[in-house]
Amino acid sequence: MKLVRRLANLGYGSRRQVELLLRDGRVTDAGGAPLGPEAQPEQQDIRIDGEPLDPPPGVVLMLHKPAGTTCSTSDPGRVVYELLPPRFRLRNPIIAPVGRLDRDTTGLLLLTDDGPLLHRIISPKSRIPKVYEATLARDLTGEEAAVFAAGTLMLRSETTPLAPAMLEVMGPRRARLTVTEGRYHQVRRMFAAAGNHVEALHRTAIGGLGLDDLAEGKWRLLAAAEVARVFKPTAS
Repeated sequence: MKLVRRLANLGYGSRRQVELLLRDGRVTDAGGAPLGPEAQPEQQDIRIDGEPLDPPPGVVLMLHKPAGTTCSTSDPGRVVYELLPPRFRLRNPIIAPVGRLDRDTTGLLLLTDDGPLLHRIISPKSRIPKVYEATLARDLTGEEAAVFAAGTLMLRSETTPLAPAMLEVMGPRRARLTVTEGRYHQVRRMFAAAGNHVEALHRTAIGGLGLDDLAEGKWRLLAAAEVARVFKPTAS
């Protein structure tokens, strides 16, 4: 792939804008020598304004989603893309959220431009566990764990019962819930069906990949070994 198209696909601008970057000598090799449009250096050897190039397609990001942000540009309000470098929104293929967290839910959100990986993670057939910590409006009754684990709980307006889910009590009004499905507002609706209300919801893990100590609103690239943990047993 020619350098102009390569940089445009990474979001550094339109082809015309990238051509201007090259003309102005802002695109160089690792040694600082300007690159021309016909150059074919390795990804790791390209610099723009002295900075290494963004990763090539196949990127996976971990984001600590804050409350008040949405995962879709079709929803009103601030979108999670605003927490990333602006050029990330211009990449081709696009970087998209792996599933969604609603506006008020915080925690672990993955984004990737790898379509097959995205679909593998969100596919119901994968049954990848997701771990949430919920703060509730009322005390737990002690019956929720059995109800959620039974595999018979039916949510309002649905015709198929939920798969068994595991609940761990963390306090009178706090619980950790592990689910293997991704139905609309599932965790909130589960607690509503049990006669409670979720006041705060935070996702801590997807499969064996935990959020670790990443600060709220921050993101980082994931290595291949970290992505593989998504398909391993749930993180503790």
